[in-house]
Amino acid sequence: MTTQTYIVPKGTHIGHVHLKVADIARALGFYSGVLGFELQQMYGDQAAFISAGGYHHHIGLNTWESKGGQHPAPGTTGLYHTAILYPTIVDLANAYKRVVTSGLTLDGAADHGVSVALYLRDPDQNGVELYWDKPEDQWPRGPDGKLAMVNARVDLKALLSQATI
Repeated sequence: MTTQTYIVPKGTHIGHVHLKVADIARALGFYSGVLGFELQQMYGDQAAFISAGGYHHHIGLNTWESKGGQHPAPGTTGLYHTAILYPTIVDLANAYKRVVTSGLTLDGAADHGVSVALYLRDPDQNGVELYWDKPEDQWPRGPDGKLAMVNARVDLKALLSQATI
């Protein structure tokens, strides 16, 4: 194991994720139609750039190397999931309601102590995490002051009851 000599500056964040998909229209049906991301630009019929709030793109979708392609095989390396952070628990509840209304099912859900997370798959079987971070002063910590994340059950009915759409 190597010694870490550089620490990325505070405030650095992941700007966007770019996914290879088999079918742009099908991917847009999920990311825009179900999750509500806004289409910012199409690049012919091979790529789409979508975002929240008018940003140039949070998610890029392309078929440059994957048009009509197969889902990733289990047991292979690759992207585990894309995590989408919602600003409030109500926003997460609204997203969950759209998922339920669309007929999609979750792979799982967890209260990690620091966040509430819902897990599902997009049409290309890429993992997607929808989550909300709890206020930092509520994060569980061990006696040493370090994070003590958990994997507790989420009351999905209670979450759904907070939806406002």
